Amino acid sequence: MGWFQSIVSFGDRIPDRSPQHAAATAPQRPVSPDAEAWMVFGMRLLLALSALLTLHIGADSVNLTGRWSWLIFVAYVLHSLTLLVVARSRAGFWHGPVIYWVDIGWYGMMVYASGGAPSPFFSFFFFAILAASFRHGFDAGARLTLGAAALVLGTVLATQGVRTLHLLLLRTTFLLALGYMIAFWGGLSVDQRRRLALLRDVSRLSNPRFGVQHTLDSLMAKILRFYGGSTCVLLMQDPKGGWTLHTVHHPRSGRALSRMHTDEAAVQPLLALGDGATILYRGSGRRWLPGAACAERIGAESAWEAIDPAACSQVADLLDTDAFISATLPLRKGSGRIFVTSAPGLRRSDATFLNHIAQQAFPVIETIDLLDRLASEAAFRERQTIARDLHDSTIQPYIGLRHAVAAIRQQAGDSSTVAPDLERLMEMCSGVIGDMREFAQRFRNGRQEEPELQIALRRQLNQVRAFYDVHVTLDAGGAPGINDRLAAEVFQIVAEGVNNICKHTRARNGRVLIGQEDGLLLIDISNPADGAAGAVFAPRSIAERVAAMGGTLAVEAGAQQTVLRVRVPI
Repeated sequence: MGWFQSIVSFGDRIPDRSPQHAAATAPQRPVSPDAEAWMVFGMRLLLALSALLTLHIGADSVNLTGRWSWLIFVAYVLHSLTLLVVARSRAGFWHGPVIYWVDIGWYGMMVYASGGAPSPFFSFFFFAILAASFRHGFDAGARLTLGAAALVLGTVLATQGVRTLHLLLLRTTFLLALGYMIAFWGGLSVDQRRRLALLRDVSRLSNPRFGVQHTLDSLMAKILRFYGGSTCVLLMQDPKGGWTLHTVHHPRSGRALSRMHTDEAAVQPLLALGDGATILYRGSGRRWLPGAACAERIGAESAWEAIDPAACSQVADLLDTDAFISATLPLRKGSGRIFVTSAPGLRRSDATFLNHIAQQAFPVIETIDLLDRLASEAAFRERQTIARDLHDSTIQPYIGLRHAVAAIRQQAGDSSTVAPDLERLMEMCSGVIGDMREFAQRFRNGRQEEPELQIALRRQLNQVRAFYDVHVTLDAGGAPGINDRLAAEVFQIVAEGVNNICKHTRARNGRVLIGQEDGLLLIDISNPADGAAGAVFAPRSIAERVAAMGGTLAVEAGAQQTVLRVRVPI
């Protein structure tokens, strides 16, 4: 969709609230970032053409500085056309605040070339301020407003001096006032979009298959990225009454996330801020107003009030920061707090929004934790039942078979020709009974840690080698530590992928790689290309398992080998 079509079709996207329209129409797709960029670049070109057309039609009413002034307007048209062509040909074309600073530079030259204060192109500055504010926020719009005012002041003084001081004062003041309003509203719009995006991500918490701890780590990382702080600290009370301190650091610090179990006495300073209170603390180490510490809280009355900064200062020392926001966790059982430290420009609205995040996310996390414990207890009881059934229905008959073989061996005597065969059969029965008892014990305990996963995979690959004569090697040296349910899913994916090699290809060997990269669990199942006819397909069962875990599946078929690539976020 072109930039002009995106503008025209905007009216079609205005929702009709009538029941007939709601029932007859399907949901509209949101405007893509590329369409928004094309619209901005298209409007820039439209303004450039209108300026050139204004010079052509109303040449007598525009006081040009010289004949060379036309070159500025023609050059800006070419500049705008080039940007539009590049944006159309390159998806995701970068257009940060710098490009709008270039725009106000062009507009300054236009004002200089068209007479200074009486120039009709003064209003062009608002295009750059508007686009920058609604795309990059208040700071970008405010800086651009100040730059535009300074540029107008400089160009008018260079052109006419102080002869039109009254007009210069009026235009500069109007530019500052209206530019600030645009920057303020644009900043609010950008902040609201970012907050809604974070709340949407929080409402779509990580897959419960990965466990509560992964969900907490993911939530803290999202909060830290949103605020741009250095550390996010989460203090929670577990169901048994103990306390756990979770810490996530900004990626630029190079420090890994950490978890530490502690007692109530050690965390009491962090809990002394007041139950149910949302805290904003800005210490004496701030860049502005040095030496003035400020501590505020909002309680049940939903009104901000100043508090003694001494307690907050102690907490700031413990967290090694000069500013933080904090909110109480709405836990049904136990209590806790979340802290975000060293975020730039912390305000009351930031602390209030952190409280909103906690109110929305942690009841869901508690529900996930409850369901996780119920599922684990139910699975444990089921494993106990299956282990008993396995002992009674499978192991006991093998024990009886071994006793029967031993009785036949004793009756046959040492001189019998079948004695060696009977002894080997007894050894095989003893080995099978030992393996089954070991498996039943592990199954009863329910331990499915990483080493156990590798042992299970090697056992599975050995069985594939024995039954199908297909040699599959396992490379799991870089495999991360994963919980039992995810390990069970990984085992099923690898088993199904290896079975597909055996059943649907002529390959006699293969390779399974399990590793970790950029927060993703990597599973690569590869086999040499055998030249067999037929189209490459994506296994449906594996695709469903991967989709349920929020991962991706890709099949890469080359001249040398075929690779099944699975990527799952952890």
